[in-house]
Amino acid sequence: MSGLDLLGPEQRGLFIGGSWRDAEGGETFAVYDPADGSVLARVADGGVNDAMDALDAAAAAQSDWAHTAPRDRGEILRRAFELVNERADDLAELMSLEMGKTVAEAKGEVTYGNEFFRWFSEEAVRIHGRWMQNPAGTSRLLTIKKPVGPCLFVTPWNFPLAMGTRKIGPAIAAGCTMVVKPAELTPLTMLALAAILAEAGLPDGVLNVVPTSNSGAMSKALMADDRLRKVSFTGSTPVGRLLVKQSADQLLRISMELGGNAPFLVFEDADVDAAVEGAMIAKMRNMGEACTAANRFLVHADVAEEFAEKLATRMGKLVVGRGQDSGVDVGPLIEEKAVESVHQLVTDAVHDGARVLTGGAAPDSPGFFYSPTVLLDVNPESEINTQEIFGPVAPILTFTTEEEAIERANATEYGLASYVYTRDLARTIRLAESLDYGMVGVNTGLISNAAAPFGGMKASGFGREGGFEGIEEYLETTYVALPAG
Repeated sequence: MSGLDLLGPEQRGLFIGGSWRDAEGGETFAVYDPADGSVLARVADGGVNDAMDALDAAAAAQSDWAHTAPRDRGEILRRAFELVNERADDLAELMSLEMGKTVAEAKGEVTYGNEFFRWFSEEAVRIHGRWMQNPAGTSRLLTIKKPVGPCLFVTPWNFPLAMGTRKIGPAIAAGCTMVVKPAELTPLTMLALAAILAEAGLPDGVLNVVPTSNSGAMSKALMADDRLRKVSFTGSTPVGRLLVKQSADQLLRISMELGGNAPFLVFEDADVDAAVEGAMIAKMRNMGEACTAANRFLVHADVAEEFAEKLATRMGKLVVGRGQDSGVDVGPLIEEKAVESVHQLVTDAVHDGARVLTGGAAPDSPGFFYSPTVLLDVNPESEINTQEIFGPVAPILTFTTEEEAIERANATEYGLASYVYTRDLARTIRLAESLDYGMVGVNTGLISNAAAPFGGMKASGFGREGGFEGIEEYLETTYVALPAG
């Protein structure tokens, strides 16, 4: 078995109530290979009625699932973890085919994403409240945790497995049922994950997966139903704002993991070689198509030329090509308009005075590729500093004081990830306290970890995924007042 063989013909349909089925009317949509634009597969194109059937199944399963023993919920997640490990190579190849990333990087995502199943398999048995005497001594206070209830998960195309496990894992652990709407561009990995969870023993109706080419209509209909109690969305800030507005009528619990504009700060005392290594990770993970990707490189003027030259040398040596081919470092972007958007940002920056040290154009080949690019002397007013690039482009700006670096790093509506390179411990503490970001990486370009709370502030959203905090997103608290005796 390999790649597309993970999914039989029936497993390219909708997964509702534990069964695979066609969409109402039999509609399908194509999933494309971004390396050449060819059709990989066709999957069922769910409509509003299909989505409501999925919510019916989730609502019907909710009570029994909520009362399932925590240990049993955890053991299902643990079995799923083992099955994903067994099929890691096949899942990585499937992900590489539909999303474009290299197989090696896709294997890294399988490992990272699967850790959410392992982490929350252990957290399922650690859901607890508290018992205490009230301060006056006249009564006792008891708090208990209960599952929120049926959830809607809307996942993005850039991490087809990890963005699913990060939501599904804590929901299962907490005792919630769910409807998952995977990204239209990359639904295959989520369908494979649904099949694995069913094999692991997840009861019918707990997880329902409905791919669709009309996400807006489906989400709106589901969020208008009072049986739905929670929405978790990962995607763009404009769509997140719309979903927050739509959630208001039902006062839904919501988690939003939205856009980013991560600064990467390199101070004059930094280990420049280590900073370049970290920059390669923070910038080039997923071809730069990540909300945590370093978007603006703010480098002290004393080391800017050295850093830029070394980064350009590293970026210029990267091999661009099909993600499944050996020796390839950088796969294609997700679609043609992504290439056009990235190139427009680069073109505008050059027009504003930036120097191209390497790259700066799309290679003359089929598929949705863009050459790794480093820009120096970027104008602070260029649009590339305010827009999420979502591609393999590193724009470098300079600063001279710590105060200037902090001010420019915070000069964005976003607040998800940030990166700092310095050898000064006191400065590290000052920056951690001053940067308006949900996550700060210190002398590292990789911050994501299943045991840590992932999330941002400002226009990057709210709520946390992973860590001890992650399961709280799926729990309600009930306070019980008891007489003293």
